[in-house]
Amino acid sequence: MVTQMRDEHKISIRQGCKAVRLPRSTYSYQRKPKDDSRIIDALLALVDQHPSIGFWSCYWRIRNQGREWNHKRIYRIYTMLGLNIRRRAKKRLPARAKQTLFQPEEPNQVWSLDFMHDSLWDGRSYRLLNVMDDYNRQVLWIETDTSLPALRVICVLNQLKQTRELPKMIRVDNGPEFISQKLDQWCKKHQITLVFIQPGKPTQNAYIERLNGSMRQELLNAYVFKTLDEVRTKTQQWMYDYNHHRPHKSLGYKTPIELLN
Repeated sequence: MVTQMRDEHKISIRQGCKAVRLPRSTYSYQRKPKDDSRIIDALLALVDQHPSIGFWSCYWRIRNQGREWNHKRIYRIYTMLGLNIRRRAKKRLPARAKQTLFQPEEPNQVWSLDFMHDSLWDGRSYRLLNVMDDYNRQVLWIETDTSLPALRVICVLNQLKQTRELPKMIRVDNGPEFISQKLDQWCKKHQITLVFIQPGKPTQNAYIERLNGSMRQELLNAYVFKTLDEVRTKTQQWMYDYNHHRPHKSLGYKTPIELLN
């Protein structure tokens, strides 16, 4: 109103304010935008560290840090960032330290485990769990099925325990079966160190990767399998030949079994 009177009737702001009984300080007031950057940073840091955290948990964590921001202000920014919408938490792996390829000096010091995938003639997919003793490159077990969860991995290790001494260390990648709490508890129970390679660094598990490559070329790519029983039969035959008859350059052209003698 005062601005319109000033523009149209050419009267001063003082006269306009007096005419409409408006304090000049009120007319001159300009709201200063609040700097919410610190609250935004605090909320994003909490959500990044705790993906499923809710508003009140955020609020009290912030308060416990000694910051006395009003809960209404924090909630305004919380909703502005869209944090009130349920987020699908992304599973994150803990940081993995770079692991050199440890070369064991005797059997059952280090075992390596890894999975392989392939398909039957009718398109059904199946998986193979390979277990190797890194000392002499001996294939200890090949488990084959359409699904091999963590409990199945533990079952394989328990069966191996019946015929040989368990290793001091097991080297694996970051697959969901290997990072499961059940496998971690089983290893702790048997005093086995579970060593994880860095994501995207298969060379840190080079022994079993070499095994996988040989199996892929000589077995899985060489035959057409119609049933899982055919796969199991052929893998057992291949494993026996690999352990007893195939010379390995890295072993001085000895077989894995010969190196034990």
